[in-house]
Amino acid sequence: MSPWNATLIVAAVIALLLALSASHFLPYGGRSGGPAFALAKGVVLFIGVLCFILFLTEGAMLDWSAVFLADVRGMSPAHAGLGYAAFAATMTVGRLTGDRYVRRVGPKVVVIGGALLAAAGLALATLIASWPVALLGYALVGVGCSNIVPVMFSLAGKQNEMPESIAVPAITTMGYAGVLLGPAIIGFVAHATNLATALLILSVMLLGVAASARMLKMLG
Repeated sequence: MSPWNATLIVAAVIALLLALSASHFLPYGGRSGGPAFALAKGVVLFIGVLCFILFLTEGAMLDWSAVFLADVRGMSPAHAGLGYAAFAATMTVGRLTGDRYVRRVGPKVVVIGGALLAAAGLALATLIASWPVALLGYALVGVGCSNIVPVMFSLAGKQNEMPESIAVPAITTMGYAGVLLGPAIIGFVAHATNLATALLILSVMLLGVAASARMLKMLG
C-alpha cells in the first residue's frame, strides 16, 4: 500500500471514531483562574521531571527504535518500524484498560512495577542481539509506561502546593518537552558514545522513576 493510501485510511478511521464519540464529549470546560501558566515548584516540579523521563522514553521509541533495529540489529528498513508498532500496540491496550488495573493494584504498584518493566524491556531490547527479543522488549516498554503518566497527572489534583489549573499545564509542558527535546538529547549522547549506551542510560532513568515512587506520598 502506498503512503498516500495508508494515510487516507488512517484519516478516515480517525474521522469515523471522532464522529462516533462526539456525543460523549464534555459540554463544558474546567474552571479557569489565575495565570495560564506558572513555573512548577515543589512536588509539581518533581512530578514534571518524572513525566519528562516517561515522555522521553516515548520519544525514544518513536524516533530511535527503528534506527536501532536497522543500524544495530540489521533489520531491513521495511520491517524496522515493527519496533515502534510493538510499543504503540501495548501502550494502547494498557491505556484502554488502565483505569481498572490502577483501581485493582493501586497507583504505587503501577508506577513502581511499570517503571521496572519498562526499564527491563528497554535493557532487553538493547543488550540481547536478537530482533525478536527487541520487539518483545519494546512491547514491555509500552506495557510499563502506559499507565504511569495518567497516574502522575491525577496527582496534580491531590497536591496542595499549586492550583490544579496551573499544575496540570506545568506538568504537561515538562512532560511533552521530553518528546520534543528527548530524542535530540539521545542523538547527542549516541553521537558521543553509541546508540545502545544512550538507550541504556534511559533504562537507568526509568529505574530512577521506580525508586522515586516512594517519595510521592500521595500514591498511597
